[in-house]
Amino acid sequence: MSTDEPTSADDPTSADDATSADDPTPTGRRLFWFTLVVAALVVLVDQGTKLWAETALADGQTVPVIGDLIRFVLVYNPGAAFSIGTEFTWVLAVLAAAAVVGLAWFAWSLRSVGWMVAIGLVLGGAATHLGDRLFREPGFGRGHVVDFIGYGNLFVGNVADIAIFSGAVLILLLTLRGIATGRSASVS
Repeated sequence: MSTDEPTSADDPTSADDATSADDPTPTGRRLFWFTLVVAALVVLVDQGTKLWAETALADGQTVPVIGDLIRFVLVYNPGAAFSIGTEFTWVLAVLAAAAVVGLAWFAWSLRSVGWMVAIGLVLGGAATHLGDRLFREPGFGRGHVVDFIGYGNLFVGNVADIAIFSGAVLILLLTLRGIATGRSASVS
């Protein structure tokens, strides 16, 4: 019986990763760029679908997708989720900027593909919401987020919201499964 059983690639304490955990390896840096690619894809899909929504739904029409359960309806949201904090749009812009910087810093030393995808999804959602806050009407730092996916009578969201939610669920699953980020101790 051998005691040299292989360990998980996501386990930062494995023998193969023990030396690389403190060294910025090309693999770790490549994952950072993949995180940015995931985030960029979220931004592109979100902004593209918002452009579609603004042109196709500008006349105020509602398009049922799955009856009244899922529908397309154009809404400009000055607040956060469920239109909370509509009078503090600039605060939401500052929080989104802090989230983008914090997530990018966290992603810099990720060595787990699962965590890379999760952080990329949340980073992309936060970045596109920041872009809405900065560059949409009524003005810089006070812009409204374009929402167009109606979920019954509960709320209206967008692709960025789906990405943020999916990333958060993935983070929860990775945490519950005990999958480490692979970040080195010197960075965290």
